[in-house]
Amino acid sequence: MNYTRIGLAALGGFVAYFATGGLMFVLAPWMKKEFMKYQSVFRPEDQMKKVIPVGMGAMLVAMVVLAVLYAMLYRGGSGFVEGAQFGALIGLFVVCAFVLHNYLMLNIGGMLAFQQSIAYFLEWVVTGIVIGLIYRPPTAN
Repeated sequence: MNYTRIGLAALGGFVAYFATGGLMFVLAPWMKKEFMKYQSVFRPEDQMKKVIPVGMGAMLVAMVVLAVLYAMLYRGGSGFVEGAQFGALIGLFVVCAFVLHNYLMLNIGGMLAFQQSIAYFLEWVVTGIVIGLIYRPPTAN
């Protein structure tokens, strides 16, 4: 494994995750409007800002884990294609284990779960592509 590239891929994935998420969850008025219907379920924006460092730190650790997994699974093909496939698998996992699980556990509507499913899946595909484009195995000497 190329540990320098794992670190760079994790950082790139971290940036891609938050950039894509920012576009879908913050700037998309339809998504924000849907979240606002469930104010008793989600923290108010001012309270979220207080715990942002915890969430960002956790996502950075998660990106390192994903970059290591990608490096372990890398088969030598196109970084874009392999990254997209990896991201799609992670996205499907997140939709099933997080979004739909939360739909079961939290008092949220089907439209919010649907919108989150689309947004998170796309977010993880983009993140996987970035990880795939950055990671390279060590060169043989």
